[in-house]
Amino acid sequence: MEGFINGVKGLSRILNLISGITLTFMMSLTVSDIILRFLGRPIVGTYELVAFSGAVVIGFALPFTSWVRGHIYVDFFILRFSQKMRNIFNIVTRCFGIGLFVMIGWNLIKYGMDLNKSGEVSPTLQVPFYPVAFGIGICCFIQCLVLLCDILKIFRGKYE
Repeated sequence: MEGFINGVKGLSRILNLISGITLTFMMSLTVSDIILRFLGRPIVGTYELVAFSGAVVIGFALPFTSWVRGHIYVDFFILRFSQKMRNIFNIVTRCFGIGLFVMIGWNLIKYGMDLNKSGEVSPTLQVPFYPVAFGIGICCFIQCLVLLCDILKIFRGKYE
């Protein structure tokens, strides 16, 4: 069990690293485009690349952000409950989250297949859309694993 939990954590870290590298690329591209635009030579397709990069940054950062609970979490209401009730509440919300992210991931994979079949590409650079949809869909399934690990940690008494 510990190996599974550590594997999911490692996979989440790798995705977060990809997200960070993509964010750095996005910022560098934007700054370069601004400087070159000032010199009269803008980078063609910057808007498209920044849009693709933004989707990758958000999607790939999601599992690790959830792992470290870096999202907004309002717990003043939940802290009034007993530990048993908090555990039940956390398990139920994690189960709902798993259901939600399975549906989102499945639909993004289906959408990616449709984009691939139709040959949909960006207008300027002709970059295909489907790899981004597939990547974010896979990240949604990994998010499900993170939520499953939360449930396992609750049952083991190691959920902080």
